Amino acid sequence: MTLDTSGRSPQPASSAAPVRSSPPSIPDVLRGVTLIVAAVLVGGVAWSGNLLTLPLAFAFPALWAWSPSRLNAAQVSLGYFLAASRGLPQGVATYYASDLWPGLLLWIVASFSFIGVHAAVWTGQRGRARSVRYLVAAVLMGLPPFGIIGWAHPLTAAGVLFPGWGWWGLSGAAAGLAMMTSRFWPAAAIALGAFWFWSAATWTHPAPPNGWKGVDLELGQSLGRDGSLDRHSDLIARVRLKAREGSRVIILPESALGIWTPTIERLWRAGLDGSDVSVVAGATMVDAQGYDNVMVAISAERAHVLYRERMPVPVSMWQPWLAWTDQGGGARAHFFANPVAELGGRRIAVLICYEQLIFWPILQSMQYSPEVVIAAGNGWWTAGTSIVAIQKANAASWARLFGVPFVVAFNL
Repeated sequence: MTLDTSGRSPQPASSAAPVRSSPPSIPDVLRGVTLIVAAVLVGGVAWSGNLLTLPLAFAFPALWAWSPSRLNAAQVSLGYFLAASRGLPQGVATYYASDLWPGLLLWIVASFSFIGVHAAVWTGQRGRARSVRYLVAAVLMGLPPFGIIGWAHPLTAAGVLFPGWGWWGLSGAAAGLAMMTSRFWPAAAIALGAFWFWSAATWTHPAPPNGWKGVDLELGQSLGRDGSLDRHSDLIARVRLKAREGSRVIILPESALGIWTPTIERLWRAGLDGSDVSVVAGATMVDAQGYDNVMVAISAERAHVLYRERMPVPVSMWQPWLAWTDQGGGARAHFFANPVAELGGRRIAVLICYEQLIFWPILQSMQYSPEVVIAAGNGWWTAGTSIVAIQKANAASWARLFGVPFVVAFNL
């Protein structure tokens, strides 16, 4: 109490002084910086393209939960995401044949969704609320619209931790992520580490079915752009060689056939005449409104579109604003269409290029119990980056989680 000499009633000393928020303490600052550095390391190592390092991404939820403030949680998310997607600037620069700045700009803009979601759901409240909020962020980043650029999703590692467990393995991985944000994180880390160690020691890569063969090409950016008779004749010759070696279903990369026309169909069917081989190859179907990125199934008897890409690469391929302004052009996104297709009496799930980096296309397909997973891509523009290795690792992890045979075909 303070004594007022004017005779007025004494007032508490604290009421005379305004309450001021104190700046972050040095320990909090050091803690925040340490968490950011750790997030960068986790993102860089987990998404290096080595399939068996994917489970390190399960450390990200713990780093996010330990953040002392919402701002630091955003910084931790930024560090993780930028490190995980570090190949994007160089890849975009190569694709557009330009300098690094457009790629850097796209890289930073693409990170806003990931950072915004994780910063928005962060809470300083401990306990169940924090775990639930992280799971909300995981769901949001897995499904459209945020999931359209939901790269580096930690649940992708479920196939490494729980190979063959299917939906139970995915549920166990989600529970592990939630526990990593709680006070039980040491027990969760030990349990997940044990599964990781066992899986790494006994790992077997998902194999294609008997008679199925994926053919990798090294034709660079000419693939899909060189529509000459010589190019198609060369590809047909490669297919017939694989057929003589015993393959009956042969997968060629995305864009292998270029623009799909009746003339190209007749050429390929004639080239396969006398064989019982089926070819699945990437092509482009163009009309006045835009184009579809597709996989076509061809045999000597018939040819048909097997799959239309659900999620083309945003900006470079999928440009929805062109349709909104009646300009036309750009690749169409078929989102939740054709999750599985039929080929040779088998249900197959197809993932074209970008679809291998995100979460929801493969999970939608797995609801229909496919018997084969096909991963096709045209990754010439990723030279010098780990993007193609990450795509293959992601697709292989999902195939291994559900115990489904796996065929991959890429052009570099």
